[in-house]
Amino acid sequence: MAPIRHGLWVALCVLSAVAVCQGRGLPLLEAEIAMVTDLEALASTSAGLFTEILGHSRDVLHFAGFAAKYKKEYKTVEELKHRFVTFLESVKLVETHNKGQHSYSLAVNEFADMTFEEFRDSRLMKGEQNCSATVGNHVLTGESLPKTKDWREEGIVSQVKNQASCGSCWTFSTTGALEAAHAQATGKMVLLSEQQLVDCAGEFNNFGCGGGLPSQAFEYIRYNGGIDTEDSYPYNAKDSQCRFHKNTIGAQVWDVVNITEGAETQLKHAIATMRPVSVAFEVVHDFRLYNGGVYTSLNCHTGPQTVNHAVLAVGYGEDENGVPYWIIKNSWGADWGMNGYFNMEMGKNMCGVATCASYPVVPEDLKEGV
Repeated sequence: MAPIRHGLWVALCVLSAVAVCQGRGLPLLEAEIAMVTDLEALASTSAGLFTEILGHSRDVLHFAGFAAKYKKEYKTVEELKHRFVTFLESVKLVETHNKGQHSYSLAVNEFADMTFEEFRDSRLMKGEQNCSATVGNHVLTGESLPKTKDWREEGIVSQVKNQASCGSCWTFSTTGALEAAHAQATGKMVLLSEQQLVDCAGEFNNFGCGGGLPSQAFEYIRYNGGIDTEDSYPYNAKDSQCRFHKNTIGAQVWDVVNITEGAETQLKHAIATMRPVSVAFEVVHDFRLYNGGVYTSLNCHTGPQTVNHAVLAVGYGEDENGVPYWIIKNSWGADWGMNGYFNMEMGKNMCGVATCASYPVVPEDLKEGV
């Protein structure tokens, strides 16, 4: 591939706010750094560079602004051109979708320069997940359920995190559920280590950045005696050597409760009466660009073999048209979707959302008679 010549490479590195380009040894001049002290100036700098390579058009200026906003780094002319074409395809998808009659909207976001295949390989679980709990052990009761429920309002849902380029969504779903359970039982919010699960839970049929399941991660934590705090075992978005320390445990699991495969009635009951529940579903091509509304799809499946992303269901509600939905916390950062969350249609096991659902029971629950 043709390298970007010195001046163009320096400008591209400016886009990423990098003082020295990795592997190139090209220091930026102080004057060049001073030129890009804010996003507007950065976009202006990138526009000149991009138009020199891609030509003069409104699309190129749009792309330059996108690259500046998300601090994109493109190392060759070929990569820049590929990302530009992919970006235009994403823009077209967003515009076409938003002109139609849909219950959700799309928007250009940080993933707009990635093909779905690239996105899938970097963010989603790989291979089939053996997640089916044909008959779960969650027990229904006869009590009336509230019309809406949102555990965020009760202060037990932790902040939205970002898994970055690692298929570790299952670890964030796991820690999110356990953080909520622990906060609910103790009144204290303790952030837990996703990296420990990436590094240490392999014997329980999990595969680090290659994927895994919350139910299996809960079992690992249970038999391991606990999970470290996030501060003591921070996240690095890659498979590493296990470094668990029992003296920095932040929470434990006493038992795991599974939802019967596809049983949304059980899932709703568990969320209403117990706590947030870890769920998994199949992400298809447009979901990465979700912006708001109630997500639904005719292109996804509901079986346990097709789920590729684990998340945390923290509640449920109903939109202005009476369409019921799940409130779900994602792990792609707070800038994605609705401040890191999305709503998914309820009642159709949409994309398999109730196929692989589970939640933890913590030792402190026993004191409360859970």
